[in-house]
Formats: sequence, C-alpha cells, structure tokens
Amino acid sequence: MSAFFASIVEAFTGANPIVQALLATLFTYGMTAAGAIPVLFTSRLDPDKFNFFLGFAAGVMIAASFWSLLAPAIEMSGGAFFPATVGFLLGGAFLLGIDKILPHLHLGLPKDEAEGIHTSWHRSTLLILAITLHNFPEGLAVGVAIGAAAAGLPEATLAGGMVLALGIGIQNLPEGLAVAMPLRREGMSRGRCLWYGQLSGIVEPVAGVLGAATVVVCRPILPYALAFAAGAMIFVVAEELIPESQRKGGTDLPTIGVMTGFAIMMALDVALG
Repeated sequence: MSAFFASIVEAFTGANPIVQALLATLFTYGMTAAGAIPVLFTSRLDPDKFNFFLGFAAGVMIAASFWSLLAPAIEMSGGAFFPATVGFLLGGAFLLGIDKILPHLHLGLPKDEAEGIHTSWHRSTLLILAITLHNFPEGLAVGVAIGAAAAGLPEATLAGGMVLALGIGIQNLPEGLAVAMPLRREGMSRGRCLWYGQLSGIVEPVAGVLGAATVVVCRPILPYALAFAAGAMIFVVAEELIPESQRKGGTDLPTIGVMTGFAIMMALDVALG
C-alpha cells in the first residue's frame, strides 16, 4: 500500500499547490457523495452503527489535528508554543462564531432547537447546513496542509497532506449518509436525498483551495494557519460529533468508534506520511 500511495504522491509532485488542494478535496467530497448512495436502497440506518461512525469520524479528526496540523505547526515554530496555541484557539473561536450565526440543526433534534440566527427555513435545509458547517474545517485542513508542503518547509510534506485527505475521505463516507437518511425520513424522494447528501460536501473543495492559497501567499502565517485548522476541527468534534454520537443509546460503541478512528488515522500518518 505504501508503494501505491507513494506513486500517487509522486504523480501530484510538481503540480500547482492550488490544483493539488483542489484535487485532494475533490476526493474528500467524492467520498461524501459515495456515502450518500445507500439512501437509494434503504431508508433506515441502525442507530448503533450510526453512533459508531460518528465516533469514528471524531477519532480521525482528533488524530489528524495533532499529527497532520499541530505537530508540524510546533516544529515550524522551533518548538515554541505561542503560534500553535494562538492559531488553535482562533480556529475554535471562528467556528464558534459561525455556529452562532449560521442557522443549522443537529441530527436527532426537533426544529425548535435549531442553532444560529432564527429563520423559517425548512428542517431539511437546517440539517444540511449542520453537516456543511462540519465539512468546512475538514477541507480547510487539507488545503492548509498541502499549501504548507508547497512552501518547502521540511516539517510539512505533500505525503502528509495526502494522508490527511485520505483519512478525512474515509470518515466522510458516513457523513453523506448522515445527511441523506434523515432527509429520507422527512419524506424527501430518494433522488433528492442523494443530491443533498453529496451537496453537503461541496464546501470542502472551496475551503481547501482557500486554505492552500492563503498559506502559499502568506508563508509567515503557516504555523498559525495549521493550528487554526486543527482548532476548527477539534471544535466540531467537541461541539457536535461526540455529543451527537452519545445523545441516544449507550456510550460504548461511540467510544470504540473514537478509538478506532484515532488509531487508523495515526497509523496512516506514521506509515504513509
């Protein structure tokens, strides 16, 4: 597998970093779209399996935040904690601000518990926006990691950015279903459920290109940008993924999901990155 992955990285080497970020995040978007496909054949997902997948996504994002983002940010700063700490907290604060403004509804909650600015939008729209908000920091993280590699710093590599995209792509599979299935239960047609399931991931290429372009143009902010992306992802994990995975049912399967996702992302980063 490492040889196959190395050949993919080699094929990307030399390309414009903006193009690299776009292609990598198109992959993560494609995995979201693929994850929504089962809605064409079923309208029910076992709650225990769904909670496991939410925990799995949380574990991947926690591991990616450290190995792919925070650790390189600290190394770039010569071991100093200030840039990574500031960037990390700013990333969380940014997502908190968006969370307070953007109308959205977390899975399994009634419409009157929607967050953000009050609106008369349909429940289905609010559900889609919740996953879209979740996907933004993922795309941003991939773009920033690839942009950092393009800056030529030894602490950041293209292989590391591609590993991050691979890990996020894997955990995006259940996310497409996380949008599509609730919409199906709302009475929406299978085709529209698939459409909106994949649409929730389209923000990732946008965020990826934005992140790569920012760090390529503004190299001095690299440590802050990497930590910013990590803080945004950890905010999503703590505010959304883990609470939702444990909202209904026991805590064992979601916790096993977190451990599994973390272990897989850690192994991918160490083995391939």
